[in-house]
Amino acid sequence: MSREALKRLPSIDRLLGADAWDGAPEVPHGRRKEACRAVVTRVREGLLAGTLGGDAVAEDAMVEEAVRIASAAVAPVLRPVVNATGVILHTNLGRAPLPPAALEAIGAAAGRYTNLEMSLETGRRDNRLVKLSAAFARVLGCPDVVVANNNASAVFLVLKTLAGDGAGVAVSRGEQVEIGGSFRVPEILAEAGGRMIEVGTTNRTHREDYVRALDDGASVLLKVHRSNFKVVGFTKEVSAAELVELGRERDAVVVYDLGSGLLWGDVAGGEDTVRGALDAGVDLVCFSGDKLLGGPQCGIVAGRADLIERVRTHPVMRMLRPGKLQLLALEATLRAWERDPAGGEIPAAAALRRTGSELRAAATRLANRLRERVDGFEVEVVAVDSTPGGGSAPDVKLPSYAVALRGSGTSALAARLRRGEPSVVARLEDDALLFDVRTLLPGDEDRVVGRF
Repeated sequence: MSREALKRLPSIDRLLGADAWDGAPEVPHGRRKEACRAVVTRVREGLLAGTLGGDAVAEDAMVEEAVRIASAAVAPVLRPVVNATGVILHTNLGRAPLPPAALEAIGAAAGRYTNLEMSLETGRRDNRLVKLSAAFARVLGCPDVVVANNNASAVFLVLKTLAGDGAGVAVSRGEQVEIGGSFRVPEILAEAGGRMIEVGTTNRTHREDYVRALDDGASVLLKVHRSNFKVVGFTKEVSAAELVELGRERDAVVVYDLGSGLLWGDVAGGEDTVRGALDAGVDLVCFSGDKLLGGPQCGIVAGRADLIERVRTHPVMRMLRPGKLQLLALEATLRAWERDPAGGEIPAAAALRRTGSELRAAATRLANRLRERVDGFEVEVVAVDSTPGGGSAPDVKLPSYAVALRGSGTSALAARLRRGEPSVVARLEDDALLFDVRTLLPGDEDRVVGRF
């Protein structure tokens, strides 16, 4: 049987000539050939081993498999995902979705030449790193800014500039955090060339601890935002304003690694803000562009003009500077905040501010639509908690509503939705598959329903 079946194996050229390839015009010839060979090899080896029968030599099925393999090989590695997890700044899902204005700015200029490092007034070369200073000055009221490719880079660059010669940097033990990917503040500081002077204990740090560090040679007072945990109970920390007062008394530079990038207001339950830190007199504030700012991945350093100029002209800056896409999106995001200080144009900020009645109505509408299409699962609206996520407000829970699917096979359903097109990522909790509507963007409801 296997020998007869082997004789019936179609040639590579025959598979390549099938009409099914007309539905995959984006697949180049080389990829098609590789896929056809892989399918023929799999079937031949299965026939010889006796693990496949003669029915495996079905030309239409072999072509279908080859088209699927080749199409998957050329599919984009990064693709859109429907975020139904309730985590607004989901690090694994790319954190903040860009505002429409940022997408328009990228679409208008990214495919063309731009004045990235040219003054159109003089026709001479200028510096990309100063182009956003005016926009930040209007939005934040800060003297100057510099932008790196992410916040870890921004912090490293600041420490390299201010303490790269082995200068002492005072850091509270309770703020020696580890962020995703096992990057730790002490290690970043060591790589930057600074000498860490640990102050205080895990749960309590006092002003006098920083005074002793200054006596021990510290010239930088570093405050670090605890982005992914909260210390509660018998605690004490020194505020940014207190550090500024001490820094001015002792001629020390105060740096605040704020991380989360909340510009102002209280959209995330008591987070320190960039404006608040600058108003308190912090010399340099470092924060992310793709967290609560709601823009592209980048790291921003704002503060004293003389220190910013030192950071901007440091040799390491060349390695860490952002590209034109980041700068285009960042400027558009800043202008969106300027037009609407409540963040109405920023998807991440809008998700944080959605009301309970709005969320319940959205969940009810989605549940009603799913009941018409889902078989084998109980569909109900349930109250849940969302979270800001992305290293911001680690103790904040945002009341929300979700559509829960209950029944056998929820894990398999979650995998099918995640792997399909469009990809839908929900969360499994207590044997239910939950679609938290807080993180659904415009059009996502239709995308979820369309997967059933």
